[in-house]
Amino acid sequence: MSEAVEKFQTLHEVVKAARLRLNANIWDYLVGGTETETSLARNRAALDSVAFRPRVLRDVRRIDASVPFLGRRQIRLPVVLCPVGSLDSFGAGGAATAGAAASEFGVPIMVSSVTQPGLEASAAAAPGPKLFQLYVRGDADFVDDHVRRAIDAGYDAFCITVDSAHYSRRERDIAKRFVKHWRARSSAMECQASLCWADIARFRDKHPEVTLVLKGIGCGEDAEEAVRHGVQVVYVSNHGGRQLDHGRGSLDVLPEVVQAVAGRARVWMDGGISRGTDVVKAVALGAELVGIGRLYCYGLAADGAAGVRRVLELLEDEVQTCLGLLGATSFAEVHASMLARAQPMVPAHVHSAFPLLAEPERGY
Repeated sequence: MSEAVEKFQTLHEVVKAARLRLNANIWDYLVGGTETETSLARNRAALDSVAFRPRVLRDVRRIDASVPFLGRRQIRLPVVLCPVGSLDSFGAGGAATAGAAASEFGVPIMVSSVTQPGLEASAAAAPGPKLFQLYVRGDADFVDDHVRRAIDAGYDAFCITVDSAHYSRRERDIAKRFVKHWRARSSAMECQASLCWADIARFRDKHPEVTLVLKGIGCGEDAEEAVRHGVQVVYVSNHGGRQLDHGRGSLDVLPEVVQAVAGRARVWMDGGISRGTDVVKAVALGAELVGIGRLYCYGLAADGAAGVRRVLELLEDEVQTCLGLLGATSFAEVHASMLARAQPMVPAHVHSAFPLLAEPERGY
């Protein structure tokens, strides 16, 4: 038994270890949302408002939780490590450490343009499937340069985040007067604010060979527009509740987007994913790939690469258990008829999926 396996038998133990290792400013940056943190809570509420309708008396001795990734190769779970800014604040090596763990386990990482050790070094550390995510901080030449570098470095797809036209008011940070050193200058942020559909059309014309992901889609109308512009992956996300306050939970948005896309593009999602059952619910409602963000950051903070791998191992165990108890042997057998609407049993907050955590105050 490895040291990480011995230390972390459950996901809540990983979260607790991360809390003990991180200082208060970085912890609040990780777990917090914007203003009232309503969007953050609704991510969990949406997941908790769905129950399972299991089937029994099926042969579920052998379960395969792997799925195809972009139609090119199999990955071990339908999971991607979300782009997270400043990963190096949570553990040494940042995206290189997390990416190495993801590749070793067998799932992709999406590397953020605002994390260390940068585009090329992060790619070199992650020989497995990977994607690059860009915050637009310059003109068309800036974008094209990052596309060229990403393709040269071996990334499988290129992602543009589209829900960050303005930086939100994250009051946990503001109340502590904590100013993150990686924040972009206001002049650079203007480039993100000016981003529009014409820029997506230009991207498609300039880089027709590149698989394009738009991350931050929050309604069916924009999903339809993305498909019309030739986007191959429509990524449902509210930035983990860290951008627009009082948004809908991502799982509540997902069916609307799936219906609008109508099979013409791939649909991915993130938002509050904390358990294997969350992954299964998202796939049942039409997500091809499910992003985890805070969850793997806890692993990185708790025990570096070993902690990230352990999070993925525990998530896989939960997924396989869920599939078997639903009467499914693979994700190909998972569908919406296995779900039903239900009343959430616990108040929704960032850690409501981990009831064994002692929480002296809301949020932890």
